[in-house]
Amino acid sequence: MMEIAYQPRIDSEIESLVERINPPRVCVDNDSDPECTLIKVDSANKYGILLDMVQVLADLDLVISKCYISSDGEWFMDVFHVTDQLGNKLTDRSLILYIQQAICSSRTGGITKEMQSNLKREVQQRHVSTEHTAFEITGINRPGLLSEISAVLSDIGCHVTAAVAWTHHERAAMVIYLEDGFNGGPIIDPIRKAQVKDHLDTVMEAHHRVGDVSHVVVRVVEAKGAPVGWAHTERRLHELMYGEGDYENCFDCDCFGDRCDALWRGRCERIHVTIEACNGYSMVNVKCRDRPKLLFDTVCALKELQFVVFHAVAGAKGSTAEQEYFIRKKNGCTLETEVQRERLRHCLVAAISRRASRGLKLEIRTENKMGLLSDVTRVVRENGLSITRAEMCTQGEIAVGSFYVTDVNGGETDPSAVEAVERELGGAVKAVGMMPKRMGSTSDSVEQDKAKSSIGRLFWSRLERLSTSIRSL
Repeated sequence: MMEIAYQPRIDSEIESLVERINPPRVCVDNDSDPECTLIKVDSANKYGILLDMVQVLADLDLVISKCYISSDGEWFMDVFHVTDQLGNKLTDRSLILYIQQAICSSRTGGITKEMQSNLKREVQQRHVSTEHTAFEITGINRPGLLSEISAVLSDIGCHVTAAVAWTHHERAAMVIYLEDGFNGGPIIDPIRKAQVKDHLDTVMEAHHRVGDVSHVVVRVVEAKGAPVGWAHTERRLHELMYGEGDYENCFDCDCFGDRCDALWRGRCERIHVTIEACNGYSMVNVKCRDRPKLLFDTVCALKELQFVVFHAVAGAKGSTAEQEYFIRKKNGCTLETEVQRERLRHCLVAAISRRASRGLKLEIRTENKMGLLSDVTRVVRENGLSITRAEMCTQGEIAVGSFYVTDVNGGETDPSAVEAVERELGGAVKAVGMMPKRMGSTSDSVEQDKAKSSIGRLFWSRLERLSTSIRSL
């Protein structure tokens, strides 16, 4: 017999009245813990508010070392233990005020420009201003894809003001923000937008297999408000990857977390997810290597799958993070079948591994100019490297960002190729955490083979770019 869950009907006007009577209270406590700042939030409950709060902290690049979530009934009380990237407490008064205002405003109208201007530091751009047009792109990943896309955009006079690209399990998802390079401002003319979309479609379809489908979606920007379908960029990337089904072949560790000794010794790279029934909830336990924004990614996945988090606790022990959630579906049901539990496990593993730092990190900081993304990605591609994740935005006259690169087969980067990239870009790019090249570790014949291989890759990359340009005519 099918289980039927009954839920009380909540009138939207009554819900709004409850929120006005009981607005969120945000307390920033620097006295209770000797090492962390405690951010305590309590308010009337609302679906999705947990992700909104975690998003505010993640966008500030704060480290959440522990958190306690309780939101059973009509009220929630959450506590986050946070520090800055250097492990220090939060003492900047403008930052504390911003956190209080941003968490409260996440329930109403969102973060305003005045709130950001009062903050005495940069907030990483997760929402690009409404002066740009956003294009969403998904499809099969291949080496040089971002280079081909940015080259085409440059050729047709589009200036990339920001771009975020993720790759995972042979799929790629990107959100690219453009302005008209000829006239400035957003691309408003429908004919011009259709032209841009046609060119992007051509690039995506150039190497697709039979049956593969790519999607290029234009998000229209209104002059006095948010664009249609406006969403936080990284949340949107999770949604796009989920829509592409990148989770289908994601598997957790065969050992349960408590039985995997390698996990607690920091040597297990797999993700451990267990799900079981517990007192009317589905209890989800996640153990994996700790990393920045881990909490944001898991909570984002649960929200995308229409789960409500009623209770949760998260923390880290050394290099290992552990999270425990007590959840139900939005309709009040729990996970009753192994098929449902298996799907959630796959989706959580995918959400955690999408942001995994695969490859060597290249940081960029240089003067902003038309075609910059095209120039950088072309140099990376021509030196036989492949981009697995990228993020770039403009801050006034300066462009900043990061690229994670591997060789074309997904393996370790050749130090000489990285040095060539740094040299050709004139100091605009530098490698982070690059291992020094070992002298005398390779024979002359192997070095010659590498040189021939690099020349071959260079030839084919140029040929592929030429063929793409011909198809675009």
